[in-house]
Amino acid sequence: MRAQTAPEQAVNPREVLARQGLRLPALTLKHLRNTGIYCQPSISIEHQHLARRYVLRGVESGGAVADIGAYSSYVDEDGEPLSWLQRIDSVGLNGVHAIVIAPVLVRVEMIRVQRTYDLLITKHRLIASASRPRPRLQSEIVFFGRRGSLELELWSKDSQFRGSIFPVFYTRSGEAADLPKEFQRATALITAAVSCIGCRHCHLLQPKPVESPELMAADSHLSTHRPA
Repeated sequence: MRAQTAPEQAVNPREVLARQGLRLPALTLKHLRNTGIYCQPSISIEHQHLARRYVLRGVESGGAVADIGAYSSYVDEDGEPLSWLQRIDSVGLNGVHAIVIAPVLVRVEMIRVQRTYDLLITKHRLIASASRPRPRLQSEIVFFGRRGSLELELWSKDSQFRGSIFPVFYTRSGEAADLPKEFQRATALITAAVSCIGCRHCHLLQPKPVESPELMAADSHLSTHRPA
C-alpha cells in the first residue's frame, strides 16, 4: 500500500494499481504507521538457481487496531489456499506473517477504516521476454471494490462472524458489484484479517502438507527399485 502520487496516476493509474496495490492517501498511510500496522503488498521476481526457473515471491502481512486494518495475502488462480514457504514469527504485532513462492499469484488486499472497506484482487504471472532471459511481470485487476459496507464490528462484539462474511460493494450507479464466486471465501478471510487486532498469525496462507512416514518410506522404496 502506497501513497497516491500524481505522476504515477498520469502514466497509467490502472496498471499502477494492478502492479503495486491499493493507492492510499498520505493521511491513511501515516495512521497505519502510527498504529504499527505493516502491510507489504509488493511482488518480486526471483530466480531459483537449482531449478533454473523464475518464480514470484509474495508476503502475507498486516493486521488491525480497533479503528483501522490493512492486510495483503495470496491465493491461487481458482481462489484456493496456497501453502507458505516460510512462516515468520516476530515479537511485533500486525506485521509480516509468512512468505509464499509460486509461478502465479492472486493477491487479495484490503483496507478497513471503521466499517468501510476497500478490496483489490489482482492476478500476477510471468511472461517470457523475447529480448532478455528474465521474464516480465504481467498484472491484471480481477476485482476492485471501493467503500464497501459491513455494519458488524468484527474487531469487537461481532467477532464470532469473522471468516464467514464480507462487505457489500457497489458500482457508481448503486448496483451491487459482482465479486467473482471463486474469490468470495478469500474475501471473507481477509475481512477477518483486517479486523484481527494485534494479529500474529496467517489468515490465508496455510502450512505445507506433511507426508506421513509410511508414504515417505513407500516413495523411497519405489525410487530405489524403479527400472532404469
